[in-house]
Amino acid sequence: MQVTCVALQPLGLTMSATSRFPFLPYLFACLLGLFALCGFWYGLGKPVILPDVATPTHKLQCASYTPFDKDQSPFDVPFKLRPERMDADLALLATRFECIRTYSMSGLEALPDLARKHGLKLMSGAWVNSNPVATEKEVDLLIASANANPDVVSAVIVGNEALLRNEVTGAQLAKLINKVKSHIKQPVTYADVWEFWLKHPEVAPAVDFITIHLLPYWEDHPWGVDVALSHVAEIRRSFGNTFESKEIMIGETGWPSEGRQRKTAIPSRENEARFIRGFVAMAEKEGWRYNLVEAFDQPWKRGSEGAVGGYWGLFDADRQDKGVLAGPVSNVPYWSQWLAVGGLIVLGTLLLGGRVRTTRSALILPLLGALAACSIGAWGDLARVTTRFASEWLWVGLLTALNLLVLAHAALTLSARNGWRERAFNAFERRAGWLVAAAGFAAAVMMLELVFDPRYRSFPSVAFILPALVYLCRPVPVARREIALLTFIIGAGIAPQLYSEGLQNQQAWGWALVSVLMVAALWRCLRVRKG
Repeated sequence: MQVTCVALQPLGLTMSATSRFPFLPYLFACLLGLFALCGFWYGLGKPVILPDVATPTHKLQCASYTPFDKDQSPFDVPFKLRPERMDADLALLATRFECIRTYSMSGLEALPDLARKHGLKLMSGAWVNSNPVATEKEVDLLIASANANPDVVSAVIVGNEALLRNEVTGAQLAKLINKVKSHIKQPVTYADVWEFWLKHPEVAPAVDFITIHLLPYWEDHPWGVDVALSHVAEIRRSFGNTFESKEIMIGETGWPSEGRQRKTAIPSRENEARFIRGFVAMAEKEGWRYNLVEAFDQPWKRGSEGAVGGYWGLFDADRQDKGVLAGPVSNVPYWSQWLAVGGLIVLGTLLLGGRVRTTRSALILPLLGALAACSIGAWGDLARVTTRFASEWLWVGLLTALNLLVLAHAALTLSARNGWRERAFNAFERRAGWLVAAAGFAAAVMMLELVFDPRYRSFPSVAFILPALVYLCRPVPVARREIALLTFIIGAGIAPQLYSEGLQNQQAWGWALVSVLMVAALWRCLRVRKG
Protein backbone atom coordinates (compact mmCIF):
# COMPACT_ATOMS: atom_id res chain seq x y z
CA MET A 1 0.00 0.00 0.00
CA GLN A 2 2.79 2.39 0.83
CA VAL A 3 4.48 1.68 -2.53
CA THR A 4 1.24 2.40 -4.33
CA CYS A 5 0.76 5.74 -2.60
CA VAL A 6 4.33 6.75 -3.43
CA ALA A 7 3.77 5.84 -7.10
CA LEU A 8 0.61 8.00 -7.28
CA GLN A 9 2.16 11.06 -5.64
CA PRO A 10 3.93 12.38 -8.79
CA LEU A 11 0.49 12.54 -10.47
CA GLY A 12 -0.88 14.64 -7.64
CA LEU A 13 -3.17 11.82 -6.46
CA THR A 14 -3.36 9.84 -3.29
CA MET A 15 -5.29 6.69 -2.56
CA SER A 16 -7.78 8.68 -0.53
CA ALA A 17 -8.28 11.08 -3.42
CA THR A 18 -8.80 8.33 -5.99
CA SER A 19 -11.23 6.60 -3.71
CA ARG A 20 -13.34 9.73 -3.70
CA PHE A 21 -13.55 9.83 -7.51
CA PRO A 22 -17.13 8.75 -8.47
CA PHE A 23 -16.02 6.50 -11.30
CA LEU A 24 -19.26 4.68 -12.08
CA PRO A 25 -21.46 7.83 -12.33
CA TYR A 26 -18.73 9.45 -14.42
CA LEU A 27 -18.54 6.45 -16.78
CA PHE A 28 -22.34 6.30 -17.04
CA ALA A 29 -22.54 10.03 -17.90
CA CYS A 30 -19.74 9.66 -20.49
CA LEU A 31 -21.55 6.82 -22.22
CA LEU A 32 -24.87 8.69 -22.09
CA GLY A 33 -23.27 11.85 -23.50
CA LEU A 34 -21.59 9.90 -26.29
CA PHE A 35 -24.87 8.17 -27.13
CA ALA A 36 -26.67 11.53 -27.21
CA LEU A 37 -24.00 13.10 -29.43
CA CYS A 38 -24.03 10.21 -31.91
CA GLY A 39 -27.83 10.12 -31.90
CA PHE A 40 -28.07 13.87 -32.51
CA TRP A 41 -25.86 13.92 -35.61
CA TYR A 42 -27.04 10.60 -37.03
CA GLY A 43 -30.63 11.70 -36.51
CA LEU A 44 -29.91 14.81 -38.61
CA GLY A 45 -27.88 13.03 -41.24
CA LYS A 46 -29.44 9.59 -41.67
CA PRO A 47 -30.25 8.87 -45.35
CA VAL A 48 -33.86 8.60 -46.49
CA ILE A 49 -34.94 6.38 -49.37
CA LEU A 50 -37.52 7.81 -51.80
CA PRO A 51 -38.72 6.67 -55.26
CA ASP A 52 -36.30 7.85 -57.98
CA VAL A 53 -37.56 10.13 -60.77
CA ALA A 54 -34.41 10.40 -62.88
CA THR A 55 -32.61 7.30 -64.14
CA PRO A 56 -30.04 6.63 -66.88
CA THR A 57 -32.90 5.61 -69.14
CA HIS A 58 -35.41 8.30 -68.11
CA LYS A 59 -34.54 11.98 -68.43
CA LEU A 60 -36.62 14.83 -67.04
CA GLN A 61 -37.97 17.69 -69.14
CA CYS A 62 -36.14 20.90 -68.27
CA ALA A 63 -34.14 22.73 -65.57
CA SER A 64 -33.26 26.37 -65.03
CA TYR A 65 -29.58 27.05 -65.68
CA THR A 66 -27.61 30.04 -64.44
CA PRO A 67 -24.00 29.73 -65.61
CA PHE A 68 -22.26 31.17 -62.55
CA ASP A 69 -19.58 29.36 -60.61
CA LYS A 70 -19.79 29.46 -56.82
CA ASP A 71 -17.51 32.52 -56.66
CA GLN A 72 -19.42 34.49 -59.33
CA SER A 73 -22.57 36.60 -59.56
CA PRO A 74 -24.35 38.71 -62.19
CA PHE A 75 -23.10 41.80 -60.34
CA ASP A 76 -19.43 41.05 -61.01
CA VAL A 77 -17.43 43.85 -62.60
CA PRO A 78 -16.04 42.99 -65.08
CA PHE A 79 -18.69 40.43 -65.97
CA LYS A 80 -17.00 37.32 -67.36
CA LEU A 81 -18.43 33.81 -67.65
CA ARG A 82 -16.30 30.69 -68.01
CA PRO A 83 -16.90 28.58 -71.15
CA GLU A 84 -15.18 25.56 -69.58
CA ARG A 85 -17.59 25.73 -66.63
CA MET A 86 -20.62 25.93 -68.94
CA ASP A 87 -19.32 22.99 -70.98
CA ALA A 88 -18.92 20.82 -67.86
CA ASP A 89 -22.30 21.95 -66.52
CA LEU A 90 -24.17 21.02 -69.68
CA ALA A 91 -22.39 17.67 -69.88
CA LEU A 92 -23.66 16.93 -66.36
CA LEU A 93 -27.19 18.22 -66.99
CA ALA A 94 -27.48 16.21 -70.20
CA THR A 95 -27.37 13.03 -68.11
CA ARG A 96 -30.59 14.06 -66.32
CA PHE A 97 -32.50 16.49 -68.58
CA GLU A 98 -33.64 17.02 -72.15
CA CYS A 99 -33.67 20.84 -71.97
CA ILE A 100 -32.34 23.82 -70.02
CA ARG A 101 -33.94 27.21 -69.46
CA THR A 102 -31.91 30.45 -69.36
CA TYR A 103 -32.84 33.94 -68.15
CA SER A 104 -30.54 36.33 -69.98
CA MET A 105 -28.60 36.55 -73.23
CA SER A 106 -25.57 38.45 -71.88
CA GLY A 107 -22.40 36.36 -72.03
CA LEU A 108 -24.22 33.26 -73.28
CA GLU A 109 -23.24 33.44 -76.93
CA ALA A 110 -21.48 30.06 -76.72
CA LEU A 111 -24.39 28.29 -75.04
CA PRO A 112 -26.29 27.10 -78.18
CA ASP A 113 -23.18 25.36 -79.52
CA LEU A 114 -22.56 23.72 -76.15
CA ALA A 115 -26.19 22.61 -75.93
CA ARG A 116 -25.95 21.11 -79.41
CA LYS A 117 -22.75 19.33 -78.42
CA HIS A 118 -24.44 17.69 -75.44
CA GLY A 119 -27.80 16.97 -77.07
CA LEU A 120 -29.81 19.54 -75.08
CA LYS A 121 -32.60 21.85 -76.19
CA LEU A 122 -32.71 25.49 -75.05
CA MET A 123 -35.54 27.62 -73.75
CA SER A 124 -33.71 30.93 -74.19
CA GLY A 125 -34.72 33.91 -72.10
CA ALA A 126 -34.24 37.66 -72.55
CA TRP A 127 -33.95 39.76 -69.40
CA VAL A 128 -36.56 42.51 -69.47
CA ASN A 129 -36.31 45.40 -67.00
CA SER A 130 -37.08 49.08 -66.61
CA ASN A 131 -34.09 50.11 -68.75
CA PRO A 132 -35.41 50.23 -72.35
CA VAL A 133 -31.91 50.28 -73.90
CA ALA A 134 -30.74 47.20 -72.00
CA THR A 135 -34.04 45.46 -72.70
CA GLU A 136 -33.84 46.17 -76.43
CA LYS A 137 -30.29 44.76 -76.51
CA GLU A 138 -31.45 41.57 -74.77
CA VAL A 139 -34.42 41.16 -77.13
CA ASP A 140 -32.25 41.69 -80.23
CA LEU A 141 -29.74 39.09 -79.00
CA LEU A 142 -32.61 36.68 -78.31
CA ILE A 143 -33.98 37.07 -81.83
CA ALA A 144 -30.56 36.61 -83.41
CA SER A 145 -29.77 33.49 -81.37
CA ALA A 146 -33.15 31.89 -82.06
CA ASN A 147 -32.77 32.44 -85.81
CA ALA A 148 -29.17 31.21 -85.85
CA ASN A 149 -29.93 28.06 -83.85
CA PRO A 150 -33.41 26.77 -84.82
CA ASP A 151 -32.34 23.17 -84.15
CA VAL A 152 -31.41 23.95 -80.51
CA VAL A 153 -33.65 26.83 -79.38
CA SER A 154 -37.05 25.20 -78.93
CA ALA A 155 -38.82 28.26 -77.44
CA VAL A 156 -38.02 31.77 -76.20
CA ILE A 157 -39.06 33.61 -73.06
CA VAL A 158 -39.43 37.39 -73.27
CA GLY A 159 -38.91 38.52 -69.69
CA ASN A 160 -38.91 36.85 -66.30
CA GLU A 161 -41.07 38.22 -63.45
CA ALA A 162 -40.82 41.77 -64.82
CA LEU A 163 -44.45 42.39 -63.83
CA LEU A 164 -43.81 41.11 -60.32
CA ARG A 165 -40.89 43.56 -60.03
CA ASN A 166 -43.14 46.30 -61.45
CA GLU A 167 -40.51 47.23 -64.04
CA VAL A 168 -42.80 47.20 -67.09
CA THR A 169 -46.50 47.40 -67.76
CA GLY A 170 -48.56 44.64 -69.30
CA ALA A 171 -48.97 46.70 -72.49
CA GLN A 172 -45.21 47.26 -72.82
CA LEU A 173 -44.58 43.58 -72.30
CA ALA A 174 -47.15 42.55 -74.92
CA LYS A 175 -45.49 44.92 -77.41
CA LEU A 176 -42.08 43.29 -76.81
CA ILE A 177 -43.57 39.81 -77.19
CA ASN A 178 -45.22 40.72 -80.49
CA LYS A 179 -41.94 42.15 -81.77
CA VAL A 180 -40.14 38.87 -81.05
CA LYS A 181 -42.97 36.79 -82.58
CA SER A 182 -42.70 38.76 -85.81
CA HIS A 183 -39.00 37.90 -86.19
CA ILE A 184 -38.70 34.22 -85.22
CA LYS A 185 -40.46 30.91 -85.87
CA GLN A 186 -40.18 29.36 -82.38
CA PRO A 187 -43.00 29.64 -79.81
CA VAL A 188 -42.80 32.76 -77.63
CA THR A 189 -43.85 33.09 -73.99
CA TYR A 190 -43.40 35.23 -70.89
CA ALA A 191 -42.73 33.82 -67.39
CA ASP A 192 -44.06 35.10 -64.07
CA VAL A 193 -45.56 34.05 -60.75
CA TRP A 194 -49.03 32.68 -61.41
CA GLU A 195 -50.93 35.53 -59.71
CA PHE A 196 -49.50 38.09 -62.14
CA TRP A 197 -51.02 36.38 -65.15
CA LEU A 198 -54.39 36.94 -63.48
CA LYS A 199 -53.55 40.54 -62.59
CA HIS A 200 -52.43 41.33 -66.17
CA PRO A 201 -54.81 39.49 -68.53
CA GLU A 202 -53.66 41.65 -71.46
CA VAL A 203 -50.42 39.64 -71.70
CA ALA A 204 -51.96 36.21 -72.34
CA PRO A 205 -53.28 36.92 -75.88
CA ALA A 206 -49.77 37.91 -77.00
CA VAL A 207 -47.96 34.67 -76.07
CA ASP A 208 -48.02 31.27 -77.78
CA PHE A 209 -48.14 29.50 -74.41
CA ILE A 210 -48.38 30.62 -70.79
CA THR A 211 -45.46 30.04 -68.43
CA ILE A 212 -46.31 30.20 -64.73
CA HIS A 213 -44.09 30.03 -61.65
CA LEU A 214 -45.29 27.94 -58.73
CA LEU A 215 -42.97 28.25 -55.74
CA PRO A 216 -45.04 27.32 -52.66
CA TYR A 217 -42.26 28.19 -50.21
CA TRP A 218 -42.34 31.87 -51.27
CA GLU A 219 -46.10 32.33 -51.41
CA ASP A 220 -47.93 34.56 -48.94
CA HIS A 221 -49.33 31.45 -47.26
CA PRO A 222 -46.56 28.83 -47.44
CA TRP A 223 -47.31 25.21 -46.61
CA GLY A 224 -45.41 22.02 -45.92
CA VAL A 225 -44.33 19.78 -48.78
CA ASP A 226 -47.42 17.55 -49.01
CA VAL A 227 -49.89 20.45 -48.97
CA ALA A 228 -47.61 22.40 -51.31
CA LEU A 229 -47.84 19.65 -53.92
CA SER A 230 -51.63 19.71 -53.71
CA HIS A 231 -51.54 23.50 -54.07
CA VAL A 232 -49.39 23.24 -57.20
CA ALA A 233 -51.81 20.73 -58.71
CA GLU A 234 -54.80 22.93 -57.89
CA ILE A 235 -53.28 26.06 -59.48
CA ARG A 236 -52.12 24.18 -62.58
CA ARG A 237 -55.56 22.70 -63.16
CA SER A 238 -57.20 26.08 -62.52
CA PHE A 239 -54.99 27.72 -65.16
CA GLY A 240 -55.80 24.95 -67.57
CA ASN A 241 -59.49 25.86 -67.19
CA THR A 242 -58.99 29.65 -67.20
CA PHE A 243 -56.72 29.72 -70.26
CA GLU A 244 -58.00 26.62 -72.03
CA SER A 245 -57.10 28.08 -75.43
CA LYS A 246 -53.43 28.27 -74.43
CA GLU A 247 -50.96 25.57 -73.44
CA ILE A 248 -49.70 25.96 -69.87
CA MET A 249 -46.11 25.37 -68.81
CA ILE A 250 -44.91 25.37 -65.21
CA GLY A 251 -41.78 27.42 -65.81
CA GLU A 252 -40.43 27.27 -62.27
CA THR A 253 -41.17 25.00 -59.37
CA GLY A 254 -38.92 23.68 -56.65
CA TRP A 255 -38.05 23.68 -52.97
CA PRO A 256 -35.04 25.00 -51.02
CA SER A 257 -32.67 22.59 -49.30
CA GLU A 258 -31.42 25.05 -46.68
CA GLY A 259 -32.70 28.16 -44.91
CA ARG A 260 -35.29 29.37 -42.45
CA GLN A 261 -38.75 27.93 -41.96
CA ARG A 262 -41.78 29.93 -43.17
CA LYS A 263 -45.06 28.90 -41.52
CA THR A 264 -45.01 25.11 -42.06
CA ALA A 265 -42.64 25.23 -45.06
CA ILE A 266 -39.32 23.76 -43.90
CA PRO A 267 -36.26 23.86 -46.18
CA SER A 268 -34.16 20.71 -46.14
CA ARG A 269 -32.57 18.34 -48.61
CA GLU A 270 -35.10 15.67 -47.73
CA ASN A 271 -38.02 18.06 -48.27
CA GLU A 272 -36.53 19.28 -51.55
CA ALA A 273 -36.30 15.69 -52.73
CA ARG A 274 -39.84 14.91 -51.54
CA PHE A 275 -41.23 17.94 -53.37
CA ILE A 276 -39.30 17.48 -56.61
CA ARG A 277 -39.87 13.74 -56.84
CA GLY A 278 -43.54 14.11 -55.93
CA PHE A 279 -44.02 16.92 -58.44
CA VAL A 280 -42.29 15.12 -61.31
CA ALA A 281 -44.35 11.98 -60.73
CA MET A 282 -47.53 14.07 -60.71
CA ALA A 283 -46.55 16.15 -63.76
CA GLU A 284 -45.66 13.12 -65.85
CA LYS A 285 -48.87 11.37 -64.87
CA GLU A 286 -50.93 14.46 -65.84
CA GLY A 287 -48.92 15.18 -69.00
CA TRP A 288 -47.80 18.66 -67.88
CA ARG A 289 -44.88 20.60 -69.34
CA TYR A 290 -42.48 21.71 -66.61
CA ASN A 291 -39.13 23.23 -65.77
CA LEU A 292 -37.44 22.66 -62.40
CA VAL A 293 -35.67 25.44 -60.55
CA GLU A 294 -32.80 25.19 -60.50
CA ALA A 295 -29.84 23.18 -61.78
CA PHE A 296 -27.15 24.38 -59.36
CA ASP A 297 -27.08 26.19 -56.02
CA GLN A 298 -26.31 29.89 -56.48
CA PRO A 299 -24.50 31.29 -53.40
CA TRP A 300 -24.74 34.88 -54.68
CA LYS A 301 -28.52 34.85 -54.17
CA ARG A 302 -28.04 34.71 -50.38
CA GLY A 303 -27.19 38.42 -50.55
CA SER A 304 -30.73 39.36 -51.61
CA GLU A 305 -32.85 36.44 -50.38
CA GLY A 306 -31.08 35.27 -47.24
CA ALA A 307 -29.63 31.79 -46.82
CA VAL A 308 -32.60 30.12 -48.52
CA GLY A 309 -31.93 31.93 -51.81
CA GLY A 310 -28.69 30.10 -52.43
CA TYR A 311 -30.01 26.55 -52.05
CA TRP A 312 -32.62 25.74 -54.69
CA GLY A 313 -30.25 23.66 -56.78
CA LEU A 314 -30.57 20.01 -57.72
CA PHE A 315 -26.77 19.99 -57.46
CA ASP A 316 -24.72 22.06 -55.00
CA ALA A 317 -22.43 24.95 -55.96
CA ASP A 318 -19.53 22.48 -56.37
CA ARG A 319 -21.68 20.54 -58.87
CA GLN A 320 -22.05 17.62 -56.46
CA ASP A 321 -25.31 15.64 -56.50
CA LYS A 322 -27.56 16.54 -53.54
CA GLY A 323 -29.65 13.39 -53.93
CA VAL A 324 -32.72 15.36 -54.98
CA LEU A 325 -33.62 13.37 -58.09
CA ALA A 326 -32.46 9.85 -57.31
CA GLY A 327 -30.88 7.71 -54.62
CA PRO A 328 -30.85 8.20 -50.85
CA VAL A 329 -30.97 11.78 -49.56
CA SER A 330 -29.50 13.14 -46.33
CA ASN A 331 -30.15 16.52 -44.72
CA VAL A 332 -26.58 16.59 -43.36
CA PRO A 333 -24.52 14.21 -45.53
CA TYR A 334 -21.28 15.19 -43.74
CA TRP A 335 -22.73 14.49 -40.28
CA SER A 336 -19.81 12.22 -39.40
CA GLN A 337 -17.44 15.20 -39.69
CA TRP A 338 -19.52 17.19 -37.21
CA LEU A 339 -19.60 14.13 -34.97
CA ALA A 340 -15.79 14.10 -35.00
CA VAL A 341 -15.70 17.81 -34.11
CA GLY A 342 -18.20 17.14 -31.33
CA GLY A 343 -16.02 14.33 -30.00
CA LEU A 344 -13.11 16.74 -29.71
CA ILE A 345 -15.29 19.24 -27.83
CA VAL A 346 -16.41 16.54 -25.39
CA LEU A 347 -12.82 15.37 -24.88
CA GLY A 348 -11.66 18.95 -24.33
CA THR A 349 -14.42 19.48 -21.77
CA LEU A 350 -13.40 16.37 -19.83
CA LEU A 351 -9.72 17.30 -19.88
CA LEU A 352 -10.45 20.86 -18.78
CA GLY A 353 -12.72 19.71 -15.97
CA GLY A 354 -10.23 17.09 -14.89
CA ARG A 355 -10.85 15.14 -11.71
CA VAL A 356 -14.19 15.72 -10.01
CA ARG A 357 -15.08 14.76 -6.45
CA THR A 358 -18.85 14.79 -6.27
CA THR A 359 -21.30 12.48 -7.93
CA ARG A 360 -23.25 15.50 -9.17
CA SER A 361 -20.19 16.92 -10.95
CA ALA A 362 -19.32 13.50 -12.37
CA LEU A 363 -22.77 13.28 -13.95
CA ILE A 364 -22.93 16.84 -15.22
CA LEU A 365 -19.45 17.33 -16.75
CA PRO A 366 -19.73 14.77 -19.61
CA LEU A 367 -23.30 15.81 -20.35
CA LEU A 368 -22.19 19.44 -20.43
CA GLY A 369 -19.59 18.48 -23.03
CA ALA A 370 -22.17 16.62 -25.12
CA LEU A 371 -24.59 19.57 -25.01
CA ALA A 372 -21.83 21.95 -26.06
CA ALA A 373 -20.72 19.60 -28.84
CA CYS A 374 -24.25 19.46 -30.27
CA SER A 375 -25.04 23.17 -29.96
CA ILE A 376 -21.67 24.48 -31.17
CA GLY A 377 -21.62 21.98 -34.04
CA ALA A 378 -25.17 22.89 -35.06
CA TRP A 379 -24.23 26.58 -34.90
CA GLY A 380 -21.25 25.89 -37.15
CA ASP A 381 -23.43 24.04 -39.63
CA LEU A 382 -25.97 26.88 -39.65
CA ALA A 383 -23.15 29.38 -40.18
CA ARG A 384 -21.85 27.37 -43.13
CA VAL A 385 -25.25 27.76 -44.78
CA THR A 386 -26.10 31.34 -43.90
CA THR A 387 -22.86 33.31 -43.76
CA ARG A 388 -22.05 35.51 -46.75
CA PHE A 389 -19.84 38.45 -45.78
CA ALA A 390 -16.71 39.03 -43.69
CA SER A 391 -18.79 40.89 -41.10
CA GLU A 392 -21.10 37.88 -40.73
CA TRP A 393 -18.16 35.51 -40.38
CA LEU A 394 -16.84 37.79 -37.63
CA TRP A 395 -20.21 37.55 -35.87
CA VAL A 396 -20.15 33.77 -36.17
CA GLY A 397 -16.61 33.65 -34.82
CA LEU A 398 -17.45 35.84 -31.84
CA LEU A 399 -20.50 33.77 -30.90
CA THR A 400 -18.50 30.56 -31.26
CA ALA A 401 -15.76 31.98 -29.03
CA LEU A 402 -18.39 33.05 -26.51
CA ASN A 403 -19.79 29.52 -26.37
CA LEU A 404 -16.32 28.05 -25.85
CA LEU A 405 -15.57 30.51 -23.04
CA VAL A 406 -18.88 29.73 -21.34
CA LEU A 407 -18.11 26.02 -21.71
CA ALA A 408 -14.67 26.49 -20.15
CA HIS A 409 -16.14 28.47 -17.25
CA ALA A 410 -18.76 25.80 -16.59
CA ALA A 411 -16.25 22.94 -16.82
CA LEU A 412 -13.91 24.65 -14.34
CA THR A 413 -16.84 25.27 -12.01
CA LEU A 414 -17.43 21.50 -11.85
CA SER A 415 -13.75 20.68 -11.45
CA ALA A 416 -12.00 19.73 -8.21
CA ARG A 417 -9.92 22.85 -8.62
CA ASN A 418 -6.26 23.15 -7.76
CA GLY A 419 -3.20 24.71 -9.36
CA TRP A 420 -3.79 26.20 -12.79
CA ARG A 421 -7.46 25.20 -12.79
CA GLU A 422 -8.03 27.26 -9.65
CA ARG A 423 -6.32 30.27 -11.19
CA ALA A 424 -8.26 29.91 -14.44
CA PHE A 425 -11.55 29.54 -12.55
CA ASN A 426 -10.87 32.70 -10.54
CA ALA A 427 -10.11 34.61 -13.74
CA PHE A 428 -13.41 33.46 -15.27
CA GLU A 429 -15.33 34.33 -12.12
CA ARG A 430 -14.04 37.91 -12.18
CA ARG A 431 -15.18 38.31 -15.80
CA ALA A 432 -18.29 36.12 -15.83
CA GLY A 433 -20.54 39.19 -15.88
CA TRP A 434 -19.00 40.17 -19.21
CA LEU A 435 -19.82 36.75 -20.67
CA VAL A 436 -23.43 37.12 -19.55
CA ALA A 437 -23.59 40.64 -21.00
CA ALA A 438 -22.13 39.47 -24.33
CA ALA A 439 -24.66 36.64 -24.58
CA GLY A 440 -27.52 38.95 -23.64
CA PHE A 441 -26.43 41.62 -26.11
CA ALA A 442 -26.12 39.11 -28.98
CA ALA A 443 -29.51 37.57 -28.17
CA ALA A 444 -31.13 41.03 -28.01
CA VAL A 445 -29.68 41.98 -31.40
CA MET A 446 -30.98 38.77 -32.96
CA MET A 447 -34.39 39.24 -31.38
CA LEU A 448 -34.71 42.76 -32.79
CA GLU A 449 -33.77 41.51 -36.25
CA LEU A 450 -36.27 38.65 -36.08
CA VAL A 451 -39.05 40.99 -34.96
CA PHE A 452 -38.45 43.88 -37.37
CA ASP A 453 -36.70 42.28 -40.38
CA PRO A 454 -37.36 38.52 -40.22
CA ARG A 455 -38.03 37.42 -43.82
CA TYR A 456 -34.48 36.47 -44.78
CA ARG A 457 -33.01 35.70 -41.33
CA SER A 458 -32.41 32.26 -39.90
CA PHE A 459 -33.15 31.40 -36.28
CA PRO A 460 -29.91 31.34 -34.21
CA SER A 461 -31.33 29.28 -31.33
CA VAL A 462 -28.40 26.83 -31.10
CA ALA A 463 -25.93 29.66 -30.48
CA PHE A 464 -27.61 30.60 -27.17
CA ILE A 465 -28.64 27.28 -25.62
CA LEU A 466 -25.36 26.80 -23.76
CA PRO A 467 -25.02 30.32 -22.25
CA ALA A 468 -28.70 30.33 -21.28
CA LEU A 469 -28.57 26.99 -19.45
CA VAL A 470 -25.17 27.56 -17.81
CA TYR A 471 -26.09 30.92 -16.27
CA LEU A 472 -29.63 29.86 -15.50
CA CYS A 473 -28.26 27.00 -13.37
CA ARG A 474 -25.40 29.04 -11.92
CA PRO A 475 -26.09 32.80 -12.05
CA VAL A 476 -23.27 35.30 -11.59
CA PRO A 477 -23.23 39.01 -10.64
CA VAL A 478 -23.82 41.41 -13.55
CA ALA A 479 -24.18 45.13 -14.31
CA ARG A 480 -27.79 45.65 -13.36
CA ARG A 481 -28.98 48.46 -15.65
CA GLU A 482 -27.48 47.06 -18.84
CA ILE A 483 -28.63 43.51 -18.21
CA ALA A 484 -32.11 44.70 -17.22
CA LEU A 485 -32.43 46.46 -20.60
CA LEU A 486 -31.26 43.39 -22.51
CA THR A 487 -33.67 41.21 -20.53
CA PHE A 488 -36.53 43.50 -21.45
CA ILE A 489 -35.66 43.55 -25.18
CA ILE A 490 -35.43 39.76 -25.42
CA GLY A 491 -38.55 39.15 -23.35
CA ALA A 492 -40.63 41.78 -25.16
CA GLY A 493 -39.77 40.29 -28.56
CA ILE A 494 -40.91 36.73 -27.85
CA ALA A 495 -44.64 37.21 -28.49
CA PRO A 496 -44.30 39.48 -31.59
CA GLN A 497 -41.88 37.15 -33.34
CA LEU A 498 -44.10 34.15 -32.64
CA TYR A 499 -47.12 36.06 -33.93
CA SER A 500 -45.37 37.10 -37.16
CA GLU A 501 -44.01 33.60 -37.83
CA GLY A 502 -47.19 31.70 -36.99
CA LEU A 503 -47.76 29.21 -34.24
CA GLN A 504 -47.01 26.25 -36.53
CA ASN A 505 -43.42 27.32 -37.09
CA GLN A 506 -41.27 24.94 -35.02
CA GLN A 507 -38.11 26.97 -35.60
CA ALA A 508 -39.85 30.07 -34.23
CA TRP A 509 -40.97 28.10 -31.18
CA GLY A 510 -37.40 26.89 -30.69
CA TRP A 511 -36.14 30.46 -30.70
CA ALA A 512 -38.94 31.49 -28.33
CA LEU A 513 -37.99 28.72 -25.89
CA VAL A 514 -34.30 29.63 -25.96
CA SER A 515 -35.26 33.28 -25.49
CA VAL A 516 -37.31 32.36 -22.41
CA LEU A 517 -34.28 30.53 -21.03
CA MET A 518 -32.10 33.58 -21.75
CA VAL A 519 -34.57 35.87 -20.00
CA ALA A 520 -34.68 33.54 -17.00
CA ALA A 521 -30.87 33.34 -16.89
CA LEU A 522 -30.45 37.11 -17.12
CA TRP A 523 -33.14 37.62 -14.46
CA ARG A 524 -31.42 35.22 -12.08
CA CYS A 525 -28.11 36.98 -12.66
CA LEU A 526 -29.76 40.32 -11.85
CA ARG A 527 -30.72 38.94 -8.45
CA VAL A 528 -27.17 37.92 -7.52
CA ARG A 529 -25.44 40.44 -5.28
CA LYS A 530 -21.78 41.20 -5.81
CA GLY A 531 -19.37 40.24 -3.06
